[in-house]
Order: sequence, then structure tokens, then C-alpha cells
Amino acid sequence: MKINVIIIDKKGKDQLYAPLIEHYKKIAKPFAKVEVIELFDKEIAKAHDVSPDAAQNAYTKAMKKYLSDGFNIALDPSSKEVDSFEFANLLKDRGVVNFYIGGAYGFGEAFLRQCDKSVSFGKITLSHKLVKVVLLEQIFRGLAINNNHPYHK
Repeated sequence: MKINVIIIDKKGKDQLYAPLIEHYKKIAKPFAKVEVIELFDKEIAKAHDVSPDAAQNAYTKAMKKYLSDGFNIALDPSSKEVDSFEFANLLKDRGVVNFYIGGAYGFGEAFLRQCDKSVSFGKITLSHKLVKVVLLEQIFRGLAINNNHPYHK
């Protein structure tokens, strides 16, 4: 199984969250290969100064090439909240799963419609770097549930 986390985020030497991200990628290895793809370019930076719609369009353009034949899931705060067992079911019996984390202005409806599913981790606002860690933990938890690993208990 292959799981991609595609996020609008500046690449950087994050000293706080990077060890956690690497930890979850490593412990998920027996069940899936997990890759994090960070996207941020001049177009996205400029679009942030124009309008929320322009920013959403820039996110969609940057992420479009990652929409694949896999199962595509967008994280969207206005979508249905899922618990860990529902989340685990999203991963079950899939070859490739792609998760999308938008930028500061989230995703437009057009992008959400291109995805197979959209889910919410709640109504609170989290930084992109923190939501990336939360998502990776839930990915490992879901894989553990699906593989009867004791982590979830």
C-alpha cells in the first residue's frame, strides 16, 4: 500500500514536528509506504495576496497533477467528521491513498468534487505543520486497526 500526504506548505527545516513525522512514517512501514509532498511556489504566495479564491485556485493547480487513480481524500473542516474506525475504513483494501491538505484558505468546491471523499478532523483550526502530524498519527492508527496491531488499544 502507498499513502501520499500532499500539503500546501513551505518546505523547511522544522525542528519541532519533523521527528514526529519521521516517526510515524517509520512505524507505518510494515503496512504502507507513506510519503509527504510539500507544495509551495511563487504562484501560491502571490495568490495569497490577491484573494481567497485566487489562493484556492493556486492550490488546485499545484495539486492537480497529484490527483491519481488512487483513492483521493481532501481534509476539509466543513466536511463530515470521522472517528478512528471510520478513518481506518477509508484505508482498507486500497492500493494508493492520497490525502490533500489545503493552504490557509482551504479548498474550493471544484477541487473537493474531484476527490473521492472529504473528511474533517473537527472545527478547530490547526497549523499546517500540526495537522500534518495529526494526519500521520491517524494514518498509522487506521493501519493498526486494519491490521489488528495493538497500537489502537
